[in-house]
Amino acid sequence: MRKATRWLLSLAVLIGTAGAGSTPAGAATAAGPQTEDIKDRILAIPGMSLIEEKPVDGYRYFVLNYTQPVDHRHPSKGTFQQRLTLLHKSVDRPTVFFTSGYNVNTTPSRSEPTKIIDGNQVSMEYRYFTPSRPTPTDWKKLDIRQAANDQHRIFRALHRIYGKNWIDTGGSKGGMTATYYRRFFPHDMDGTVAYVAPNDVRNDEDSAYDRFFRTVGTAQCRTALTAIEREALLRRGEMVRRFQDWADKEKQTFTKVGNADRAYEVMVTDLVFGFWQYQPAETACAEVPKPTVSTDELWKWMDKVGGFDSYTDQGMEPYTPYYYQAGTQLGEPGYGYPQLSGLLKYPGINNSRSFVPKDIPMRFDRRAMPDIDRWVRHHAQRMMFVNGEYDPWSSEHFKVGKGARDSYVFTVPGGNHGSNIAKLKEADRTKATAELLDWAGVQAPAGKPAPLAPDNKKLDKQEIRRMPLLRP
Repeated sequence: MRKATRWLLSLAVLIGTAGAGSTPAGAATAAGPQTEDIKDRILAIPGMSLIEEKPVDGYRYFVLNYTQPVDHRHPSKGTFQQRLTLLHKSVDRPTVFFTSGYNVNTTPSRSEPTKIIDGNQVSMEYRYFTPSRPTPTDWKKLDIRQAANDQHRIFRALHRIYGKNWIDTGGSKGGMTATYYRRFFPHDMDGTVAYVAPNDVRNDEDSAYDRFFRTVGTAQCRTALTAIEREALLRRGEMVRRFQDWADKEKQTFTKVGNADRAYEVMVTDLVFGFWQYQPAETACAEVPKPTVSTDELWKWMDKVGGFDSYTDQGMEPYTPYYYQAGTQLGEPGYGYPQLSGLLKYPGINNSRSFVPKDIPMRFDRRAMPDIDRWVRHHAQRMMFVNGEYDPWSSEHFKVGKGARDSYVFTVPGGNHGSNIAKLKEADRTKATAELLDWAGVQAPAGKPAPLAPDNKKLDKQEIRRMPLLRP
């Protein structure tokens, strides 16, 4: 992945793949005889190669590489290997196209839509997340349009085998990715389920976050969080020393942010965001420490809510592509810290530019997100957005308006960043499930909308990434 003959071979593979991708979905043909083993049919796709197959009860599970152009506008200018996984059930079942918007998880798992429609699942690693990163790396080729083209080509290649309905989905940045894909290729998918997907239309207007933090939860919980945040900064000296000692022991560094003191301040300003993003409010509010707590207990609570390891170079490095996108197209939350007045030493440090190496230039495109927002409001078809009432990222969420058809916005009462269809109120859950089944072209037994696949503890475990503020 990462000389003249070798380049020509790569180009030949790419041209063959592009030819396959140009076949209209409606005219797709099978990539081999129907009796051929599914692995052979998949590997017959030009540009597709097998990394490994893993055993999974009731499925076939493949970890694959697919040859993609670095620049879809100029496909002759180099390729890279993009990793994906395929959870195969049957070519006669619908297929879910999932992405987290980050690295792909190579442990077999099912997204909620896959369970509901009892289908296959294709999971794509987002470009520039290692190992799916071109070498040399031209960061200008990391944008939402290029990523949508990646997804489009994978769909076109696999649709030749999986000809039933397709649904794209993802949570958080994955939900954003699913939405952007539909904007650029509105006819590829038969439906979209986007979970807890932020929609930062104007990057310099984030008053929705300030309103959220003024009103979320109970006044008692908000007061307790303010008190412990302030105490964390009042104990800055001893906490930073402990942070540095821990980093030295674990061989962690702070080059990007500058030093342990700066990293600690970023972490403290993230605490309230991370608390509401991931902690279950019904129990976590009672567990917020009092300002008189011991330093050991303060450390443990902060580590649980924020994760000290997330604020080191080593914790941030895997997410450099996200930080780059936040600072060039996606936008990022900016909210005030009035509760920390007089205690901050580095105001303005908590932004994506602080976490991307300085030798990578960044310029913000103010047109990208307004374009997405307009399209969703006025042209969305068969799209579903599921948000959490207590999730900070849902402060700025997608909305459907005049012109959108068969599209919905649902909110989980008291839900956080792990909100999904199963956690909706019964009426909303029934409606969402029924719509998804309809989009997938399948029906529930006896007409009662419910997941078609039985529970599977190994496959259905919900993956929630613990991340600092700037990673949705």
